[in-house]
Amino acid sequence: MPRNTAAYIDLNALRANYRTACERAGDARVMAVVKADGYGHGIARIASALADMAPKYAVACIEEAFAIRAAGHAQPVVLLQGVHAAEDLADCAKSQFEPVLHGEHQLQWLEQSGQLPAFWLKVNTGMNRLGFRSEELSEVMARLEKMPAFHGLQGFVSHFACADDAGSAMTSVQTANFEAATLPWPSLMRSVGNSAAHFIPGQPLFDWSRPGVMLYGGSPIVGKTGPELGLEPVMTLEAPLITTRTVRAGESVGYGAAWVAERDTLMGMVAIGYGDGYPRHAGTGTPAAIGGRRIRLIGRVSMDMLAVDLSNVPEAREGDLVELWGRTVGVDEVASCAGTISYELLTGITSRVPRICR
Repeated sequence: MPRNTAAYIDLNALRANYRTACERAGDARVMAVVKADGYGHGIARIASALADMAPKYAVACIEEAFAIRAAGHAQPVVLLQGVHAAEDLADCAKSQFEPVLHGEHQLQWLEQSGQLPAFWLKVNTGMNRLGFRSEELSEVMARLEKMPAFHGLQGFVSHFACADDAGSAMTSVQTANFEAATLPWPSLMRSVGNSAAHFIPGQPLFDWSRPGVMLYGGSPIVGKTGPELGLEPVMTLEAPLITTRTVRAGESVGYGAAWVAERDTLMGMVAIGYGDGYPRHAGTGTPAAIGGRRIRLIGRVSMDMLAVDLSNVPEAREGDLVELWGRTVGVDEVASCAGTISYELLTGITSRVPRICR
C-alpha cells in the first residue's frame, strides 16, 4: 500500500481565484497562465477546470501548448517564450498557438515561414530578459509591415520587474515606456498585467491580463499572503505521521543534530521530504498543522522525512495527516520560512506525490 502523501487540488478554489482576477482586471480580458504544469497542479486538469471561463491560455513553451490540445481544449494558447525552432511556426499556425516573438532570429524565421501564425511582439520596457527595446520598435514594425505575416500580429506584450513591491516606482516607469512605445499602433492589443499588477491601484492592464500564481492561491505581493489578498489556496499538501516518540531533554533530532530538545518533547516523523519537493531549507519553526491546529517543524528536512513538534497535539498518532500547506498553513508562510516564494514551492512538488482532486 502506498504512503498517504498527496497534493489535493481544489478546482472550485481555482475557479474562484480566476473570477477574482477577472474582477480586478476591469475591462481587460483574462488569459489563464498555466505554464510549469499548471504551476505544479497538473496542466490538463487546470486547463479543463477553466475551459468554460478562460478565452485564452498562456504557457512558456510549445510542448505545454500541445498538452492543452491533448486535453481536448481549443482556445488559443499564447507561448510566452515564443518559438525555439523555425519549424515551430508551422505548428503554431496549425494549432492556433500565438508565439510572443522577442528576437531577431525569430523575425528571420517568420520572414522565411510559409505558414504564418497569429503572434505577439515582446517589448523590453526594463525587465531586460527578452524583447525589443522601445526605441527599436518602429524599425521592427516597419519590417513586419512588409511581410505577409504582418496581418497575424495581435499586439504587444511586456513584463514587469517589480510589480510585487508596492514601494517600487519601476512599474509606473515601465508602464509609461510601454504606452509610449506602442502608441503609434492603437488598433493592436496590449498585455502587461501579471498577477501582481492586478493588485496595484490604478494600474492599467490594457486589453489582456495574464494572472499566474494568483490563480493557484499564492501571493504575488511582497509581505502579503494569498488569503490576505482574497485568494483561496488550491493545493493542500498532506503527509502522514509514520512514528511518534518522546525526545528527551538534551537529545537531538536528524542530520547535523541541528535541533536539540530543551525539555522532553513529543516528536513525530512525517513521510515527506525534499525528494518530494518540500523545501530543504524550511527549518525549525516552519509551520504545519494537524486537524486544524498548528505545529512546527524541528531540525533539518531529510530527503524522505521531516520532524515536527507535537506538543500542541499530544493525542496525535501514527497515520494522522499533517498539512504542510493548505488552508490552515498558507504556502506563502512556508515559502517565507524557507527563504523563497510560493511559486517555487508549488512548481517544485515532484512526480512521486500524486495530485488528487477533491
